[in-house]
Amino acid sequence: MFKKIFLALVIFILLGVVGFIGYLYNSTRFDVEKLIYYNPPLTTQFFDRNGNLVANIFSKENRLYARFDEIPGKLIEALIATEDTSFFEHSGFNIEAIFRALIKDIKAGKKVEGASTITQQLVKMLYLSREKKIQRKLKELFIATKVENTLSKNKILEIYLNQVYLGHGYYGIKTAADGYFHKKLSFLTLKEIAMLIALPKAPSFYDPTKHYNQNIARANIILRRLYSLGWISKDEYEKAVFEKPKVYNTTLTRNKAPYIIDMALKQLIKEYPDIKIAGYKVTLSIDLPTQLIAQESIKWGYKRLKEQYEINNTTLNGAMITLDSKSGDILSAVGGVDYQKSKFNRVVQSQRSIGSAIKPFVYQIALNLGYNPASKIPDISRTYKIPGDTQEDKYWKPKNYEKNTLGFITLRMALVHSRNLATINLASLIGLDTVINGLYRFGFDKIPENMSIVLGSFGLTPLKIAEEYTLFSNYGKKVKPRLILNLENDKKGLYVTYKKKYDDIIPSYQAYLMIDILKDVVKKGTGRNARMKDIQVAGKTGTTNNFRDGWWCGFTPDTTTIVWYGNDDNKPLGDKMSGGRVSAPVFKHFYKQFLKIHPERKRTFYKPKGVKTFIINGKKELFTKDSPPPIKKVYVPIY
Repeated sequence: MFKKIFLALVIFILLGVVGFIGYLYNSTRFDVEKLIYYNPPLTTQFFDRNGNLVANIFSKENRLYARFDEIPGKLIEALIATEDTSFFEHSGFNIEAIFRALIKDIKAGKKVEGASTITQQLVKMLYLSREKKIQRKLKELFIATKVENTLSKNKILEIYLNQVYLGHGYYGIKTAADGYFHKKLSFLTLKEIAMLIALPKAPSFYDPTKHYNQNIARANIILRRLYSLGWISKDEYEKAVFEKPKVYNTTLTRNKAPYIIDMALKQLIKEYPDIKIAGYKVTLSIDLPTQLIAQESIKWGYKRLKEQYEINNTTLNGAMITLDSKSGDILSAVGGVDYQKSKFNRVVQSQRSIGSAIKPFVYQIALNLGYNPASKIPDISRTYKIPGDTQEDKYWKPKNYEKNTLGFITLRMALVHSRNLATINLASLIGLDTVINGLYRFGFDKIPENMSIVLGSFGLTPLKIAEEYTLFSNYGKKVKPRLILNLENDKKGLYVTYKKKYDDIIPSYQAYLMIDILKDVVKKGTGRNARMKDIQVAGKTGTTNNFRDGWWCGFTPDTTTIVWYGNDDNKPLGDKMSGGRVSAPVFKHFYKQFLKIHPERKRTFYKPKGVKTFIINGKKELFTKDSPPPIKKVYVPIY
């Protein structure tokens, strides 16, 4: 009777064990699918127009994916020699290694040696906790066996080397190679390979940015293992042992242009919501060396205002953007002095009154209506009645910056010296409605319907002003600023090119009349502080009421640059802090450095067909068929 009960109990226990094992086995049926369709979060990389890395952007895990054919053979050998020498022989687990480790553990009375294969380690990384329970270990064995029966050895190695954590926030071998050594996998030395393979055992302890000597010591052990197996020669071993590679301790994102990256992400995330996790490669329009010069120039201008002019408002800031005038490509954009202190991007988020920077557009409207640069306009005082909500009317009596009047002066002189009264009188002569309609045609929007608009009383962002000024710098064809050149994703089979966009608004010969006038602004007008040797510069200053904003909107024969400084709280910069004094010198500082790295840039403006010259009062002046010489006198054309 007792034997029957005992036998039944044994059978019951065996059935329970078998049932439990069967349950565990069945519970892993979906886990292999996760490996077959392995799709980890991937880092998106942003590059400049010349292939220089600008930033790595990721959500949680910084991972650059490496296909198996990208991974050097020596790296595979180093991994197998270190972690699982019989990898290509076993079917998921190594019975011999398990018993060998068990014997050593028993002799030592503690855990001294592991027996997990690379496949088991991969399973543990992806699915299971590190708790040392029989249940977890059995599931690990079951999943590993299923993985080996489903995936090739090469695929298992590929997934392992992309999943493994290698310290310093780097996931995957390609990420670590790029992060620690700034190298592609194919350019790694044998010693650098060994240093990377040293990391999985204890990523923090062997992190070469923190514990270089510990990492080197373990790397040398790996090299000795490779040599003892005959997988490297004596010469390779001796050369590698004595090598001391340089290790970079850079930030994970390596973001060299944060304002630019913010702009790009804002544009892309609408169409690609997985932009931070799907491993895109984005090529930007910027030129990274130019971007770095721009960032330095904005800081230089900030320091200059603080030290030379003693502007001590804590909200003082600046912004600058440079476009290629023909393509609209954004070559650089800086949204503030210090991104760490303020992530607010003033290039695209800050709409500030533009002041006299609007005047060239008003004068261009007049030129297109038949006015000539030599046409006379009155520079005299005027008072405007502004109907109020109360019984008392208000009055607006604008003044010139110089507090004087000059009577009748030429259109050229009025713009060169930024005469407010002459501009207002010109707008009155051609009609405010005509001015507003002309500005809408140029691409401006939401324009207030009052005369103060001709003095720039409304706000725009530096990005929008840069776009508008290409009307002149691109000879009548206004281009849309372009930040992204192309986007690709190998895993999705995606490649998208962003084409340039432009509007053909006025003839090139009409635009050249304004270019010529704005060259004089730099030669002898309000923009003298932007004047440079060996390159022609044109542009216009912009100063708002009480010196709250200082603009310089300048361009060379093939680039357009907008510079702005002001206080974020909109307080005045200080007496006489005009755009010519505040921002024009920063333009000059930037271009001195820019032309050193880009000497190929054009230096002189070309004169289009249709622009002719006549003599008036003994001086040469330009005219076109749409802007003929003034009709009150007889002029002698020069062809």
